[in-house]
Amino acid sequence: MNDPRQTPFTVYRTTVPADWIDYNGHMNDVCYMTACAQASEVFLDTLGLGAAYRERTGSTLYTAAATIRYHKEARLGDQLTAGTVLVRADPKRLLVRNTLWDTAAAELAIAEFLYLHVNQAKGRVEAMPDDRQTLVNQVLYAHGGHDTPRPTSPESGLWPSRSDPSG
Repeated sequence: MNDPRQTPFTVYRTTVPADWIDYNGHMNDVCYMTACAQASEVFLDTLGLGAAYRERTGSTLYTAAATIRYHKEARLGDQLTAGTVLVRADPKRLLVRNTLWDTAAAELAIAEFLYLHVNQAKGRVEAMPDDRQTLVNQVLYAHGGHDTPRPTSPESGLWPSRSDPSG
């Protein structure tokens, strides 16, 4: 089994397919986000917060915000790896950062995703169950010692401050 406490979590790998290539001959900008979102899905599934969790509990994670910075082009057939780090978490939110690398370990892009834990039947944000929150806290602690990549923007903006009434 993959351990989400691995720092960074590097289970997601993919090869750039032809349908990800744009008219400039490199990976289309939206596909960097696609790769990073797929990496997040693998990570969330390993946390026990994926599709099986939704089916079992009726709760799921919604993407509330996402941001990306591009650093280098990827081309057809390039092998990509994502390093996923849990940056912040509380009972209702996760902030996940994915760094996308090529086989030479060159940084291609960094994406951040803010996820909200939503009870779909009630249509509202709710706290995760204790067992999921315990694992999330363990992963957050493990990832906290990691030299995490710089945020996608100087103040990321994906995690509202305590003074923000919506946070």
